[in-house]
Amino acid sequence: MTMKHIAGPNDWPRLPPLEGWQDTCTTLNMWAQVVGKIRLTLSPDINHSWGSTLYVTTRGLTTSPIPYGMFTFAIDFDFISHALHITTSQGNDRSFALEPMSVANFYRKTMQALAELGIEVRIFTRPVEVEVAIPFEKDEQHASYDANAASLFWHALVQTDCVFKDFRARFIGKVSPVHFFWGGIDLAVTRFSGRTAPKHPGGFPNVADRITQEAYSHEVSSAGFWPGTGLGEAAFYSYAYPSPAGFNDYPVQPEAAYFHGKLGEFILPYEAVRTAANPPQTLLSFLQTTYEAAATLGDWDRSALEREIAPA
Repeated sequence: MTMKHIAGPNDWPRLPPLEGWQDTCTTLNMWAQVVGKIRLTLSPDINHSWGSTLYVTTRGLTTSPIPYGMFTFAIDFDFISHALHITTSQGNDRSFALEPMSVANFYRKTMQALAELGIEVRIFTRPVEVEVAIPFEKDEQHASYDANAASLFWHALVQTDCVFKDFRARFIGKVSPVHFFWGGIDLAVTRFSGRTAPKHPGGFPNVADRITQEAYSHEVSSAGFWPGTGLGEAAFYSYAYPSPAGFNDYPVQPEAAYFHGKLGEFILPYEAVRTAANPPQTLLSFLQTTYEAAATLGDWDRSALEREIAPA
């Protein structure tokens, strides 16, 4: 019998090995892409694709309000009651259970629920950032949902979201919200130097190069958290674009952090944070020192971009 995980106020949950919930992770990725593309289609086109992301909530993930005619609606993943909720500013709502089901079935249920609420939308149904891109309406292959694993991952997102927001508040230059990118199923926060960057070469699977080039139109230092697809374990990452000379050799903290040559990013295993005496401070040290690697070596105007604040 699988015990349901209940989070405490300072709980950084132990995540199962990725191989044990990879099928659920992949299915969730596709479900999130369905929901994310609905927001992408109907919302204003904000720079760097910020108008299409999801956000961590007290129960899961949300699109936030999406404009539709004279009203708004939101789509929420609820990882406590394990349901998808669609609510409108008119007071109407639809829900269905999150349980083992194919991506095709999830897509049909979501579109049917929207239609019942008077919301008509057509999305581009080929997923992005994956090598094998099965259109949502045809994807009967991915159909796993381990509710406990989904809940654990969400609890990790909750803790990470709090630390990322603390880190974000220390920067007064252009900085992204803390948001969940459904393409790579990662929570991220990005700082900008204020200078334009060289044209990005693109090359992400099933992503138009123009999207990538717009996302990296300006110099960035970006950090995030993801389940570790391609790595094998949940981890935090940090990278710079463009990557300044000496970036991969810069001394960063904590001791468990390292530069991953193939990914071109600094990596900090989630487990190293979870088991630390002070997980938030351990993660903050990683975010700060990897940012310093980008900003110092990249000659950012740090005195104009940063501020000192008391930690939350």
